[in-house]
Amino acid sequence: MLDVCLLGTSGMMPLPGRWLTSLMTRYNGSSLIIDCGEGTQVAIKECGWSPKPIDTMLITHFHADHISGLPGLLLTMGNAERTEPLTIVGPRGVERVVNSLRVVAPELPFEIKFKELSQDEECFELNGYHITAFRVKHNVVCYGYTLEIPRAGRFQVEKAKEEGIPIRAWNPLQKGETIEIDGVTYSPDMVMGAPRKGIKLTYCTDSRPMERIHEHAKNADLFICEGMYGEPEKIKKAKQYKHMTFYEAAEMAKQADVKEMWLTHYSPSLVRPERYIKAAQEIFPRTSLGKDGRMTVLDFEEDEA
Repeated sequence: MLDVCLLGTSGMMPLPGRWLTSLMTRYNGSSLIIDCGEGTQVAIKECGWSPKPIDTMLITHFHADHISGLPGLLLTMGNAERTEPLTIVGPRGVERVVNSLRVVAPELPFEIKFKELSQDEECFELNGYHITAFRVKHNVVCYGYTLEIPRAGRFQVEKAKEEGIPIRAWNPLQKGETIEIDGVTYSPDMVMGAPRKGIKLTYCTDSRPMERIHEHAKNADLFICEGMYGEPEKIKKAKQYKHMTFYEAAEMAKQADVKEMWLTHYSPSLVRPERYIKAAQEIFPRTSLGKDGRMTVLDFEEDEA
């Protein structure tokens, strides 16, 4: 299962009760964070989680409200005596940008590894996640991210018995390993059923609507999408600054047929987003407002009997 916590929901500047946009997930002992605006380390503490196990950081783009909290978070992780490496992924130049911010955090007890994105779409594996980065439409280079946790097929006990596979080979085969015993090679495809539905989360902020976003969010268990403006009359401003309204985000969620969408990255002028949620729900009923500290657990679907 995947633990999800929306750390902050504000765009541009933090407000009382609303930290800058950031997301944290936990899976199988690994902690991942997307974006790190000012106040992120405080938001982590407020939700009762720890920054020490964070081993993966995904940066959408280099605007300050998405990365200015990085030096403080790194120092906090270092002060917690963390020694394991941290991988930071982001647009081209991420190593230069992060090292510039580290002028105030020059010495850390752990290594930072970098992965720079240069293509419109890139897929990679990190700590049990299958991650897809996809470029979106903002006024600087910006990426959305889809996190997927694949799920292997069921181990077919009767088939293993029919094939005469030794019991001591069963566990490695379930883990996807090929094993040789007494000169005979056994592979997972001999006993594993078809892959089952995994877990999928798509996260996108700071973009105009585009087909690529709802394609990558298709059938996601959770789609977290920016809703910078709730006021319908601010569509012109959304287009000018390359952001989205509630209603545009709802249209994308509808096209992607996601299980649920949370809105986030609200404009500081949007003091009461709840005033506008019903109109968005008329477009996509499973739309709801993201709030600082909002949590959920995404789990694998139960197998049919």
